Amino acid sequence: MKIVGFVGMPGSGKSVAADVARDMNIPVFVMGDVIREEAAQRGLDPTDKNLGQVGQQLREKEGSCAVADRCMQKTNSCSSDLVVIEGIRSKVEVDFFKGCCGDFRLIEIWVPNELRLKRIASRGRSDDANEDHLDEAVFKRDSRELGWGMGEAIRSADVRIENVGTMEELKEKVRAFLEGIQTKETS
Repeated sequence: MKIVGFVGMPGSGKSVAADVARDMNIPVFVMGDVIREEAAQRGLDPTDKNLGQVGQQLREKEGSCAVADRCMQKTNSCSSDLVVIEGIRSKVEVDFFKGCCGDFRLIEIWVPNELRLKRIASRGRSDDANEDHLDEAVFKRDSRELGWGMGEAIRSADVRIENVGTMEELKEKVRAFLEGIQTKETS
């Protein structure tokens, strides 16, 4: 099985990239869904604070690869030769996925911070801060995720896709990359 992982700061465009994979009939597994499912089992609302605490608790209780391991277990029921994992948060998780398959590619989705803040403010997700001081809330979330090792994961990416244009431009870049992987898969 080949795995393509998407990594990037919150609001960078990882979900849009994952949607492109879905449109191409590539199975997508979202690491944040693992945390959202655990929060729901605990009866917690999917707020940024609750999801952050659940993610931290899972990593403390089950190890730094807890979320990656649960995500990988979900891929085992998939018969596809290529899957996408969205939302990798640490180099330890990168190494975990590399160890699970023979072919792992990590793609960073990158966007400048000012644009990232605007996008977060406009998307209206339940795990986004809807406070008056959005930049402070995003800084807290960034700090938490960087504390898990996201910076090292980002630096280990094989490819950087810059998301500075339109959503369609990002989709075209991601589609071209994934088509390249699929082409290599069939040759």
